[in-house]
Amino acid sequence: EVQLQASGGGLVQAGGSLRLSCAVSGFTYDDYAIGWFRQAPGKEREGVSCISSSDGSTYYADSVKGRFTISSDNAKNTVYLQMNSLKPEDAAVYYCAEVSECRSTGWGTWGYWGQGTQVTVSS
Repeated sequence: EVQLQASGGGLVQAGGSLRLSCAVSGFTYDDYAIGWFRQAPGKEREGVSCISSSDGSTYYADSVKGRFTISSDNAKNTVYLQMNSLKPEDAAVYYCAEVSECRSTGWGTWGYWGQGTQVTVSS
């Protein structure tokens, strides 16, 4: 059973940083992709970033490019999202999820996701 557990959210001032973690378990194959999406109240779900476990390909939404960095530690089965220069519009619940694929040109279909973590950015 695939399990994804996001953590690391919190309250930060605009311009500050946070690092989110996603504990990954249950995959029975080596080639998979993990992504982060977020959802703010009253807004549509927005894909943020993804990373491929096989070749490390990453992709970022334009809204976070240059400020967020996704990485993985395969030994710890953890995917990270380093968020710098946070803006009030980054405030949302962040979820990590399985993605059918992740390439440098985009992501595939979003699949299973776990419990999210709240990010609040004060102005």
